[in-house]
Parts: sequence; C-alpha cells; structure tokens
Amino acid sequence: MSEEKIKKISIVCSKGSLEGIYPALIMANGARMEGIEVSVFFTFFGMDAITKKKMHKIKVATVGNPAMGIPTIIGAIPGMSAMATKMMSSQMEALDIPPIPEFIEMIHDAGGKLYACLASVDMFKLKKEDFCDEVDDILTVGQFYEISAGAQIIFT
Repeated sequence: MSEEKIKKISIVCSKGSLEGIYPALIMANGARMEGIEVSVFFTFFGMDAITKKKMHKIKVATVGNPAMGIPTIIGAIPGMSAMATKMMSSQMEALDIPPIPEFIEMIHDAGGKLYACLASVDMFKLKKEDFCDEVDDILTVGQFYEISAGAQIIFT
C-alpha cells in the first residue's frame, strides 16, 4: 500500500492573538521545510500578523481563554495579558521560535504565499500599504479557493 504525500496546503489564520497566529506560522513553515506548497490566508484579526502597525504588538489573549486555566475576571486584570505574553515569548525564544515578523519573512523567503482577505481588508478599511512587504496579494475568498484547488485546507 503506497502512502500518498501531501503536496499542497492552504492555511486560514483568523485569530489575532499569539496563540492564534503561531499555529498557522509553525504549520506553514513546517510544510515548506518538507517541500509542501503553502498558502496562508489571513482574515479578520489574523491579519494583525501581517499588518505593519500591529505585527510587533501581538499579545496572548487572557480574557475568555479557557486554555489559560485562569478565571476571566483574573485575565481581565490590567497587565495580565502583558505578563502572559512575556512568559510565552520567553518560552518561544528558548525554543528558538522566531518572533512573528521574522517568521513571516522566513515563510515568504522559503516560497510560502501570504494573502490578506479582501472582505476583511475592506471591513477594517485597510490598504495594501498597511501590510508587510511579504504579503503577496489581497484576495477574495473565491480567489483563495482557486489557489487552494487540490490543497488540504487547515483552519487555525
């Protein structure tokens, strides 16, 4: 029995927190390292990862995040998100996981394609100039599906 290998993946990144963005970037980078064709479609708050003014300021979501293991009221205390972000960033640095802007650059330089969602771009009143240089294009959902033909689609 032969095992069919994945040749192409498309990842949809819709969350704008560290724990929402990093899974998409890690999966995209890992796929490129395996020679798999990759497209990442950033939509809604996931676009913060590719927005020049926001990509350096992504934080851990401490409110309403059951995985944090803390009550929402505690997560809402001023400074909790900053503290959690600092702790997670330190852990990632110890594991040699790059910060988001560097990760975006690595994926792009390795041949991964990065796209912003046109509907979200319009909704948030953004322009091509608002995004980092690594963004290949702003696409409609239909265009993203065309690019994704034959791909495994992963939603993070």
